[in-house]
Amino acid sequence: MIRNILIFILILCCGVEMAVGQEVSDTVPQAGNTMPIVTGTVSEGTPEAAAQAYRDRDYKESIALYEEIIAQGIAEDRVSAQLYYNLGNAYFRDNQLGKAILYYERALLLDPGDGDIRHNLRFAQNRTVDRIDTAANLFLTNWFRGVRNMFSSNQWATTGIVLFILFLTCVAVYLFIRSLWARKSAFYAGIVFLVLMITANIFAFSQKRERIRRDSAIVMVGAATVNASPDTSSNQLFELHEGTKVKIRNSDGNWFEIQIADGSVGWIHQQNLEVI
Repeated sequence: MIRNILIFILILCCGVEMAVGQEVSDTVPQAGNTMPIVTGTVSEGTPEAAAQAYRDRDYKESIALYEEIIAQGIAEDRVSAQLYYNLGNAYFRDNQLGKAILYYERALLLDPGDGDIRHNLRFAQNRTVDRIDTAANLFLTNWFRGVRNMFSSNQWATTGIVLFILFLTCVAVYLFIRSLWARKSAFYAGIVFLVLMITANIFAFSQKRERIRRDSAIVMVGAATVNASPDTSSNQLFELHEGTKVKIRNSDGNWFEIQIADGSVGWIHQQNLEVI
């Protein structure tokens, strides 16, 4: 019995350490199609004031207020998918396509399962000039990303903690209950919960790593030349236009080596891009 108790405590400690490792500091409120409803007096510099400016079609004022709120949130180590999404809407209405796509992408990093963000991002991307065929990915890669992006990293982390509690319950039943059928049921159920818990942890860490890595960017100018090397005198390979998403592979001074969706690679001046 003492050995069983020690085993249970060991499993508990290992699981708690894993759960702590899943914690993320992002605050991700639920996004929606509509802007926040404002009632009563609207204070300047608040999300309600920015939303009111948006409804009044004063998009530049709305942009300025949302930018101020987001900058304050970043300074306090708080970020919000909802604010990024609303700022993207304001930029889109102000006909700043590159900025709109940039902030939709930033919102999607925080809340990849939100349908409104995905819808507006696709709508904005349909306005871009470039039509780039996507290189084929392995089925498992597409499956992993599709399932992972159903929820945010916070939601996966919470799911992992719940599964860990269920796994602990199964371990406790297996170690301390004498009934054979109960022990067998707890054993097999525990294996299932353990596998699901590990999967949820993998998804949570994968999303968090993608946000930290920041290796994607959006073209922010009307037209940007992509060169064969980090030199303006080198051969010009192709041209990208505002709103196109690229992956950053390397950097050299003021140049980024980028890759586009079809696999083409080249160098572009960093002033033409903004990192997501």
